[in-house]
Amino acid sequence: MQIGIIGLGRMGGNIARRLMKHGHECVVFDVNPKAGQDLAKDGATAAASVEEMVKTLTKPCAVWSMLPAGKITEDMVAKLGELMEKGDVVIDGGNSFYKDDIRRAKTLAEKGVDYVDCGTSGGIWGIGRGYCMMIGGPKAAVDRLDPIFKTLAPGIGEIDRTPGRDAQDPRAEQGYIHAGPSGAGHFVKMVHNGIEYGLMQAYAEGFDILRSKNSKDLPEDQRFELNIPDIAEVWRRGSVVSSWLLDLSAIALAKDPQLSNFSGYVDDSGEGRWTIEAAIEEAVPADVLTTALYARFRSRQEHTFAERMLSAMRFGFGGHVEGHEPVDPHAAKEKLADKAAQ
Repeated sequence: MQIGIIGLGRMGGNIARRLMKHGHECVVFDVNPKAGQDLAKDGATAAASVEEMVKTLTKPCAVWSMLPAGKITEDMVAKLGELMEKGDVVIDGGNSFYKDDIRRAKTLAEKGVDYVDCGTSGGIWGIGRGYCMMIGGPKAAVDRLDPIFKTLAPGIGEIDRTPGRDAQDPRAEQGYIHAGPSGAGHFVKMVHNGIEYGLMQAYAEGFDILRSKNSKDLPEDQRFELNIPDIAEVWRRGSVVSSWLLDLSAIALAKDPQLSNFSGYVDDSGEGRWTIEAAIEEAVPADVLTTALYARFRSRQEHTFAERMLSAMRFGFGGHVEGHEPVDPHAAKEKLADKAAQ
């Protein structure tokens, strides 16, 4: 299937590579010409402009925007709306606010252009592991794009199948769902990221408690010199708290038990705040998620081992550099290799 991809950074470029590896045709564009040229070496068609991309694509076409949430995505969707025609599809695979999706979908619908919001999880590892996708938009448009989503999804893999799902939508156990109308995909991804904040905070605080058990403030016979890397490793194997986040923590700790390469400055990318706002609107208590968000605010003023643990996890799954936007995917992999000795 043919698709256009705009934004060839840490995830957009790898999405294109995964699609091309499985026989799809990608027409790509990035403001950095080198990013498009690099993908052209892998078989993509690099466009010099968004206008050229849309003209190159066979009608009805689909264009996947993989840009940061906010004005840059807002402007790009508006531009695509001007260039595209009835029956075409705009896909926003970034982390846009779901209410913006609802508004954009209504605007594009006036021209007959479909809008699909695709919450995409997988970070810099998605090219190999696949991407978990939560998709919102008109059913006909989502169904037409199914070959794209199916290729990008991780598939069942080695995960045990859930009993009782035989009559349910098979896409969920493949790693992608049609969550509902426009906005629903990013809403589900938003809450996913809010939960992620809470999980990461729990791990970070737990490891900080373990590390501090040798504190001079404790009675001498109650002090333990614990091997934190070994604890992370043993928890990965058969423990009820095992997870990919724990895997990334173990990698970081094996390389540097003190996490001295991380200051503990932890950004929040917006989804955590939006999740708390949704909880307030719905009058749903969200004590853990709210506290986790506030902990990230605090990290910018004082840094503890827990904050360094959070920072290490964020770098591990997404290539997020402290205090900055995520890095280029190839650079992130190189840095991760240096940190994790992989």
